[in-house]
Amino acid sequence: MKKNVFVAMSSILVLGAALAGCGGGNQAAPADSNASGAKTENSAPTSGSKVLKLNLHSEPPTADPGIAEDTTSSTIITATFEGLTRVGKDGKYNPAAAESYTVSEDGKKYTFKIRDNKWSNGDPVSAKDFEYAWKRALNPKTASNYAYQLYYVKGAEAYNKGKGKVEDVGVKALDDKTLEVELANPTPFFLELVAFKTYFPVNPKVVEGNEKWATDAKTVIGNGPFKMDSWEHKSKLVVSKNDNYWDKDNVKLDKIEFSMVEDENTELSMWENGELHWAGAPTSALPTDAIPALKESGKMTTQPIAGTYFYRFNTEKPPFNNVKIRKAFAYAIDRQSLIDNILQAGQLPATGYVPPSMALNKDGFYKDNDIETAKKLLEEGLKEEGLTKFPALTLSFNTSEGHKKIAEAIQDQWKKNLGVDVKLENKEWKVYLDDVHQGKYQVARAGWLGDFNDPINFLEMFKEKDGGNNDTRWENPKYKELLNQSALELDPEKRKAILAQAEQILMDEMPIMPIYYYTQSWVKDDRVQDVIIDGLGAVDYKYADFVEKK
Repeated sequence: MKKNVFVAMSSILVLGAALAGCGGGNQAAPADSNASGAKTENSAPTSGSKVLKLNLHSEPPTADPGIAEDTTSSTIITATFEGLTRVGKDGKYNPAAAESYTVSEDGKKYTFKIRDNKWSNGDPVSAKDFEYAWKRALNPKTASNYAYQLYYVKGAEAYNKGKGKVEDVGVKALDDKTLEVELANPTPFFLELVAFKTYFPVNPKVVEGNEKWATDAKTVIGNGPFKMDSWEHKSKLVVSKNDNYWDKDNVKLDKIEFSMVEDENTELSMWENGELHWAGAPTSALPTDAIPALKESGKMTTQPIAGTYFYRFNTEKPPFNNVKIRKAFAYAIDRQSLIDNILQAGQLPATGYVPPSMALNKDGFYKDNDIETAKKLLEEGLKEEGLTKFPALTLSFNTSEGHKKIAEAIQDQWKKNLGVDVKLENKEWKVYLDDVHQGKYQVARAGWLGDFNDPINFLEMFKEKDGGNNDTRWENPKYKELLNQSALELDPEKRKAILAQAEQILMDEMPIMPIYYYTQSWVKDDRVQDVIIDGLGAVDYKYADFVEKK
């Protein structure tokens, strides 16, 4: 995912919840907030039980692992479902729903032994549930925007594109406890992939029984450490410890209560007043104006993650069908000033798409704040399009104070540097995602956090014009050829060079405008321990606990 990121600012969560997957948004703290860190003591876990209180910022679009594409949904799905592997407290991918696995000598066949476990409704978890889930996500009728994540499986891409049979997809339950997977090519990061939500199992009986099963707590049946208790849409979502879970003894929390408060200032005040145990990333964002005081107080934690905040161009609609105009807008912003004056949490200017932790070109692909080149390209592009002045332009973003402040700053920079008037448009998260997927935008904010630690995860989303997470309507034959070639190259350095060529094409064509590389920032109750936030920005509450101060 990851995904679309929802919130925007220093955190995927920081900014973005979509796609990818599929967003950190800092904003000003209210005058009466206690951003200095001299907060009141947070309330103790309710009635002796361990209840963690968090803010999800927005309504999760779905709890369906096969459909989900954003970080908000992923947070809930990771709590209530489990894949064949899972990140442990050691930061490594360990057997989870699978108790063991073997790999063939050629690296193309995996055989997983499914451990004894039950769905939250008491049904046994079977290898057939995995086969069903993967083939369901690949079924064109399911319309999963993350189906391409399964293309590493033999026959998966052909089936998803209507050019192959479901019987030829390389996943098969040999019996209730044995799952055999055949890959198209050796995939060194496959054990990371199967910890990703699109590879999670679903209960066939539940899915077939109700097409809206993934939007109602009564019908969300998972195999993870928590089960869904209630879902008051756009208000509150509660999960509790799943007593049917195989590793329940390592689940310390009794419940997690997720609020859905969109205003980051209100969220921070709730934390200061003890109504929340955590504020900010990775499920929301801190107000940008509160960042300096929180940082100075020593209460704020910040960590870099493998994610990029960027704007998409709709390359099928004039004037952004013109590459020179796209590049003009990308070159005409001052990324460092956005970081210094708005974000303020150690982000880095993005002069490429792939983040620094897996960078293919450490020097970047273009110069930040290159105004003269931008003006020249805009003039040439307008001439090529037969335009004497720039037409009406709308910049779209999902509701978040952080996204709004970034958009306002870029709006001012484009006016000053290019003489272009920009209208700003914000929408609720789910509506925003739907409109972007349908191409109802000119320029739109986005965020992407890595689903696994490899550059291909960033680059592959723009491989196909109609790819589930592309939404720019851009496609390039040479780019596609290089990504296909990289899948066959076993030498790591040669493969990296191929992917660097691909990223060069992406930045030369500029269907997206990278802005900055994410960090995540948050404040929390000191008693909250063992929340796992990996280097990709994903969060897992399986091992979370309250540890009373001594």
